[in-house]
Amino acid sequence: MASRTITAAAAGSWQLGDLRVNRIGFGAMRLTGSSAFHLGAPSDRERVLGVLRRAVELGVNHIDTAAFYFSSLRSANELIGRALAPYPDELVIATKVGPGRDPSGEWLPLARPDQLRGQVEENLRQLGRDHLDLVNLRVMPTTELSEHFGALAELRTAGLIRHLGVSNVTSAQLADARAVAPVVCVQNLFGLDDRERSAQVLRECGELGIAFVPFYSIAGKGREVGATADSSAQIAAVAAAHGVSGAQVRLAWTLQQGPHVLAIPGTGDPDHLAENVAAGELRLTEEEVALLNAA
Repeated sequence: MASRTITAAAAGSWQLGDLRVNRIGFGAMRLTGSSAFHLGAPSDRERVLGVLRRAVELGVNHIDTAAFYFSSLRSANELIGRALAPYPDELVIATKVGPGRDPSGEWLPLARPDQLRGQVEENLRQLGRDHLDLVNLRVMPTTELSEHFGALAELRTAGLIRHLGVSNVTSAQLADARAVAPVVCVQNLFGLDDRERSAQVLRECGELGIAFVPFYSIAGKGREVGATADSSAQIAAVAAAHGVSGAQVRLAWTLQQGPHVLAIPGTGDPDHLAENVAAGELRLTEEEVALLNAA
């Protein structure tokens, strides 16, 4: 008998402005190759195109990307356009601006406010769109972001951007951004291994009705390198009890931090994609959450 297919709808949904998305989405950073930002082995093009198409078939309607997601031979935005254009009406593509890389892959200084339009237009060209559904301004915790966010607000008024978010921000920076224009989401580092720095922002987003979109929720301290084998006895025990992987436990824990929390796990592997989506159906008990919190 064929196994039941679990779709992204199992995780529930959330309203991003006037756009409804399933809480399990897809992060595009790992589409480009063995190393997300450097000159590692390129991904298998047909394989990752298939992963993107399968993600949409499984109900994923929120994809997170950026023009600076590229390796020596692959661009995440180009792959998304090749796989999914013409885009389904219900598909929300979020991108990020602020950071940038030169053609060799070296990081550039954070973009000035007057350079953000060029970054937005670069994403538009690469994705083949006339507007961007959601643009997140990624900054450093010390950045005074009002002028940057104001530049994006002008592009929103001009029709190039539908909704705005912020990334890698403190509580004070979120307040500064909201004083300039509506914020529909916050993307911050957050996961079972690294909870404290964004705990206050997570709570505030819930109180304000703003989506909280954590990155590295599976990779944890592995960051760009990716997830390493779980050594936590608590994660292993919870995974064994449900017959799932440690990564699925991490995703389920993340989603249970609040109905406003969206997950964007990324992969170039179709089996991992199915596991990530299936994690949206996993419900941990209060005792299991407490056990993981104490890990």
